[in-house]
Amino acid sequence: MIKRRALISVSDKTGIIAFARGLVAQGIEIISTGGTKATLEQEGIPTIPIEEVTDFPEMMDGRVKTLHPKIHGGLLGRRDLTSHMEAMEVHGIQPIDIVCVNLYPFKETILQEGVTKEQAIENIDIGGPSMLRSAAKNHEFVTVVVDPKDYTQVLTEVSKIGETTLPTRQKLAAKVFRHTAAYDALIAEYLTDSVGEKDPETLTLTYDLKQILRYGENSHQQAVFYQTALPVSFSIANAKQLHGKELSYNNIKDADAAIRISREFDQPAVVAVKHMNPCGIGIGATIKAAYQYAYEADPVSIFGGIIVLNREVDSEIAGKMHQLFLEIIIAPSFSEEAFKILSSKKNLRLMTLDFSKKDQAREDEKVSVLGGLLVQNQDIVEEKVENWQVVTKRQPTEEELKALEFAWKTVKHVKSNAIVVTNNHQTLGIGAGQMNRVGSVQIAIEQAGGKVSEAVLASDAFFPMGDSVEYAGENGIKAIIQPGGSIKDQESIEMADKYGIAMVFTDIRHFRH
Repeated sequence: MIKRRALISVSDKTGIIAFARGLVAQGIEIISTGGTKATLEQEGIPTIPIEEVTDFPEMMDGRVKTLHPKIHGGLLGRRDLTSHMEAMEVHGIQPIDIVCVNLYPFKETILQEGVTKEQAIENIDIGGPSMLRSAAKNHEFVTVVVDPKDYTQVLTEVSKIGETTLPTRQKLAAKVFRHTAAYDALIAEYLTDSVGEKDPETLTLTYDLKQILRYGENSHQQAVFYQTALPVSFSIANAKQLHGKELSYNNIKDADAAIRISREFDQPAVVAVKHMNPCGIGIGATIKAAYQYAYEADPVSIFGGIIVLNREVDSEIAGKMHQLFLEIIIAPSFSEEAFKILSSKKNLRLMTLDFSKKDQAREDEKVSVLGGLLVQNQDIVEEKVENWQVVTKRQPTEEELKALEFAWKTVKHVKSNAIVVTNNHQTLGIGAGQMNRVGSVQIAIEQAGGKVSEAVLASDAFFPMGDSVEYAGENGIKAIIQPGGSIKDQESIEMADKYGIAMVFTDIRHFRH
């Protein structure tokens, strides 16, 4: 009687000793290779060396050891076909019933600081994926295990009924193909980037499950949160949650928007977001001043919002935020006393994020549409004030220019049509997502109220006619920043001159849909 065999070759040796012992206890022989074989034998687990099966030595620094008919024939041979079994007998191929393989650590290698391309290439596994795919293809007869989390289930079934059930083998095979597809996608991405290919003929993406969400945008929708296989340090996916209930779908989107906005500022800054639009942004000499400005920008809309601070939260700021209903607070850190104050609210999410990595978060944006995917690079562009053009008779004052810079950094993060009214340290009015630009202007100016006389206005795209500028002038706006580029630019310029407004063209549009 031919004994049952398992082939074990793993880079991640988590749980492998107990798994191998369990198989041996069920009378299953272990075939193994290299480091795995040494690990098992060191623990007293008998193994059959791979070269004894193949009658061929490992070679080329281990690049060639399992790519052999006596291995793949043992994996791929159908036990229900006489022709297959006869071929195996003629060629001395013994069936392999269980394959336990995980792959060279390619991902872990390329995440290391200073890794060379040669090191990355040497960690591309060839034999491992080949064995996994062979075994998974033949899952009607072969059990294939790629994840240590599945060891217990496999051992339980083998000990109870002598083999795994077909449903288990089907699930494990599906996991294998997901695993090898993700592995290959990561390699494809690395090599594609290394040769500077910008628009490949196919786009291979891989993400890791981070969280199954309670529901999606609405309670009747299901949702799951995946993060990139190569983690992005400055992202909501990589933020560390210290306290509070789990994040929701809308929380994640709002937090992402707030984090993106906070990236604009090096000085102490506080960003409050509601429904993916900023409702208050403040900058200051201290984080306390910045928080006060952000709060005062819109003390009504901040209710139920998300706040990102780019400096540590101390007890004084924590005390002020404690008075509000907030969903999430994100900061580099919380002082011990601040955490104690804020964590008294059991549902408030407190999260930390490494702001030193903010300039490294430059991955492409991907947006799904029915039947497809839109991909673009982020709206990150170096803009220099000296390249802006003043197109009106009046030049902006130094104070107005500072305010225009602040307004321009802000407006790019507001949903189009976007208008913001600010001074040099605080948003005063925000008009977002209106179907016509003058509507956004009216909303922003109305929200700014009596502070308009000390404010400037930014528009994410050009004014299609002079009505928006006229409304701004009638309500006291003294400086405007916009991209320019309309066939009716002159109409807007003349209207600005009529009201003594200084107007600056940037020649760069910042639509955000």
